[in-house]
Amino acid sequence: MALAFDDYGRPFIIIREQEQKTRLRGLDAQKANISAGKAIARILRTSLGPKGMDKMLSSPDGDVTITNDGATILEQMDVDNQIAKLMVELSRSQDYEIGDGTTGVVVMAGALLEQAEKLLERGIHPIRIAEGFETASRIAVDHLERISHKFEFGSTNIEPLVQTCMTTLSSKIVNRCKRSLAEIAVKAVVAVADLERKDVNLDLIKVDGKVGGKLEDTELIHGIVVDKDMSHPQMPKRIENAKIAILTCPFEPPKPKTKHKVDIDTVEKFQTLRQQEQKYFDDMVQKCKDVGATLVICQWGFDDEANHLLMHRNLPAVRWVGGVELELIAIATGGRIVPRFQELTPEKLGKAGLVREKSFGTTKDRMLYIEQCANSRAVTIFIRGGNKMMIEETKRSIHDALCVARNLIRNNSIVYGGGSAEISCSIAVEAAADRYPGVEQYAIRAFADSLDSIPMALAENSGLQPIETLSAVKSQQIKENNPCCGIDCNDVGTNDMREQDVFETLIGKQQQILLATQVVKMILKIDDVISPSEF
Repeated sequence: MALAFDDYGRPFIIIREQEQKTRLRGLDAQKANISAGKAIARILRTSLGPKGMDKMLSSPDGDVTITNDGATILEQMDVDNQIAKLMVELSRSQDYEIGDGTTGVVVMAGALLEQAEKLLERGIHPIRIAEGFETASRIAVDHLERISHKFEFGSTNIEPLVQTCMTTLSSKIVNRCKRSLAEIAVKAVVAVADLERKDVNLDLIKVDGKVGGKLEDTELIHGIVVDKDMSHPQMPKRIENAKIAILTCPFEPPKPKTKHKVDIDTVEKFQTLRQQEQKYFDDMVQKCKDVGATLVICQWGFDDEANHLLMHRNLPAVRWVGGVELELIAIATGGRIVPRFQELTPEKLGKAGLVREKSFGTTKDRMLYIEQCANSRAVTIFIRGGNKMMIEETKRSIHDALCVARNLIRNNSIVYGGGSAEISCSIAVEAAADRYPGVEQYAIRAFADSLDSIPMALAENSGLQPIETLSAVKSQQIKENNPCCGIDCNDVGTNDMREQDVFETLIGKQQQILLATQVVKMILKIDDVISPSEF
């Protein structure tokens, strides 16, 4: 820590406890920050693309996560460095906004930092570099707009959506049955989408999983799946044209709020108490029967006595259903959630064409399917898989696919994947650099170089010769003026991404470039780091 001295050479203190703090300033600070950002990008670089590797992360309490979703890897990594935390935030914001492309955005930021480091060593001022990057990112985003294609689809023609979702799923563990999963994701989104307003509420899609079975058994249910079974084993397991009472009040005699005790000194008093309780239960069950309910779904538990009565009165019931699930059931069946028995009316009942209980394998696991609902705007994707990690990873993959389908419904422009869009932007930015006099030109050219890092990483991860492959594809793009040439990761034999059906959403790509540039600008502007020193 640099001490300040007065005219007589006596040190005086500016910062509290300054001898305990370390300070990096100027170029050293920028280089330290850049190397932290590059380190994070290097970790994610190998998990980019269809041949990307997965990471295995073990949490302090022994939970193991296996994933190649950039946002998840960075969330689970316990990052200490402040700049590395910025990279984690970067991939999280891409995840929240777009849902896909979380690895690419960090690799892109890492490449920009690498280029910025070279420019700093040449003595260019960080602000000029940041301005050059900003200009270049605008050129790239406008160029993406020009090379994008509109995708026409309707609720009947969903093939274009399925193709784009397949591109997203091809880089995940689940790529062997990406076709069926992409179809499930798209059908789920189309079922809940409001195509006039171009809006999709992903909260209406519930993604649930159960260990067992195989990945191919994953299904889309136009309704709700609840991980509960009927409260009494002898209740009917299948109810057609069910009228559902959705309750948040328990099937129990009311308890006084104050402290109380009941003195019972004779048998008669005990009998009256018991009869009174039984009458409560009778009234409750009767109220449900009177409004015409054929199934009761309750947030709380029942006494055994209530359970027995419900069973005798032929009123099937489900207990201990969580609040979120109750809301989804209410949305799907068009019912209202009823807080008190007194408020039950026939209008508040939900309607479902079929409620059935399904058991899995040889275990005693049973789940309740509520299907053919009055309002089909709530759906469930039910995932099966060999182990818990597989199911968790499939959930993350499905989430990415759902987000891609949602983005396409919001804005149906696409660009071609496989690094083709980045190469095309790189060529455009390189060409535009000549128009800018001054130092910014260096930064703009550096931006063009760093755009090549994504196709380069794709080629590297696919086991191809990175530099040869990239230069071949680049020269092909310039020669044919065809922005669809990308890296042939799957060894199909053609570089044209149109023929390979590899698409990405336009807004996802633009967001990647803008977010990466913003973070790099922020990192470049830091020139002094004061931190508590390690003892």
